[in-house]
Amino acid sequence: MSEVSETTPQPPHAPHLGGPAPHPGPPLLATPVPGPPAPQLTGPGFSQPVAPPATPVQQPVPVPHPPAADHPAAPQPQHLTPQPPTPQTPTPQTAAPQPATEAPRALQYRFDGPEGAPVLVIGPSLGTTWHMWDRQIPELTQHWRVFRYDLPGHGGAPAHAAPSVAELADRLIATLDGLGVQRFGYAGCSIGGAVGADLALRHPHRVASLALVASSPRFGTADEFRQRGVIVRTNGLEPMARTAPERWFTPGFAAAQPAIVEWAVQMVRTTDPGCYIAACEALAAFDIRDHLGRIGVPTLVLVGAEDQVTGPAEARTLVAGIPDARLALVPGASHLAPVEQPAAVCDLLLTHFSTAWQDAPTAAPATPLVPGPATPAAPFAPLAEIAPAPDAPEAVGPQRESRHERGVKVRREVLGDAHVDAVNASADPFTEDFQELVTRYEWGEAWSRDGLDRRTRSCVTLTALVASGHLEGLAAHTRAALRNGLTPAEIKEVLLQTAVYCGIPAAGAAFAIAQSVIQEETTPPA
Repeated sequence: MSEVSETTPQPPHAPHLGGPAPHPGPPLLATPVPGPPAPQLTGPGFSQPVAPPATPVQQPVPVPHPPAADHPAAPQPQHLTPQPPTPQTPTPQTAAPQPATEAPRALQYRFDGPEGAPVLVIGPSLGTTWHMWDRQIPELTQHWRVFRYDLPGHGGAPAHAAPSVAELADRLIATLDGLGVQRFGYAGCSIGGAVGADLALRHPHRVASLALVASSPRFGTADEFRQRGVIVRTNGLEPMARTAPERWFTPGFAAAQPAIVEWAVQMVRTTDPGCYIAACEALAAFDIRDHLGRIGVPTLVLVGAEDQVTGPAEARTLVAGIPDARLALVPGASHLAPVEQPAAVCDLLLTHFSTAWQDAPTAAPATPLVPGPATPAAPFAPLAEIAPAPDAPEAVGPQRESRHERGVKVRREVLGDAHVDAVNASADPFTEDFQELVTRYEWGEAWSRDGLDRRTRSCVTLTALVASGHLEGLAAHTRAALRNGLTPAEIKEVLLQTAVYCGIPAAGAAFAIAQSVIQEETTPPA
């Protein structure tokens, strides 16, 4: 049995008469893709390699259509003891759209599988919908009640942007609480994996077992994701849609499966830009490298062997840091391994959740995460071998940030890591006290006050730099203004205003500097 909660009609793939448009799903595979070598998996409960079927699963879950009923049956609380139910083939149905009681606190979701089975929650990647998991559903629902959700603004979900991974996790918990689901297994891809790791850290008593797919304790650099937000704010989602295939799939798969590639591109195009930008900001701020030792549930770290986004190196960092973790590399797969090698990924998830499900919570309630300096990943030698986990850091209660710590954080968020790293690298005994002064008072005080938002502070700063003639700082603060949410058109208006009150020559020089920075920061990747 399947049920869907959708708070808004879904964007159509093709005209759909007689009701709201269906949530778009992936097309059938155009041609069979030869099966890759069996993914190698080691660790407790994985004594033998897991071999995928000879050819990938060809049929996705059928695209759901709205039934005639106005309201679905109320979901029942889930049983929490994992025991395989009588196998049955799911028959997806779609409930008519209905408003959420707390729209910003609820996520768009659907259930598949028998009602009496234990719940397995599955999370999507940035720019995708729950349909990225369609080809795993027929097998997974033989054992679990599968709960899938969409990120805000994805797949037609309400565009209530979530500013952090923790906020996404809180909304997921609120949604599950409303359905009576207390304990569950969790598998998530990319940002969906980040949500799962956050749940395991802050709600360990809720998570029975964890799978992190194409995930990382820190996704690239904060600068990369904030610049991606600048590009989307300036150019829309088309640059991200155009480059999605090369980030998500291996070249061979993309060439052999043009229909799948086009489906992936359309998923990105139909995403709300504001929610996409917010998700980029959430990933920019996500960093749990110092907290991996506190993840206390059995964890599968699964990654495509050819993933260039969050590849095997990031996966090994996770395995080295999580005490009860095992690594699985899927040959012939890139970032969206569940789409590219569905059978192999499905087999690995079945094996993990069947053998590594904690019946009763053993972890104590989580303590708040305390930011700290990142520690290098432990060295990792043989492929698919689990490295010794470092000692878990002692839990520390919340502490008030010092002015310096607050200043460092805000300075990096506004100016970017690259700029701050360059300034720190050039400091010497003569200038280091001045940099300390700047960090504590400019960034730890003025920029950290609540009276003005960062967009407004950027407007004031650009004007002050032009008025004072200190144009040497204008390039850095033009970049900061873009990252703080100002568009190129708004920056132009600020400089036009300065031309009236500060003089044409000063504004002319400022326009030349700002134009160069804007072109550099907003030009989409080739």
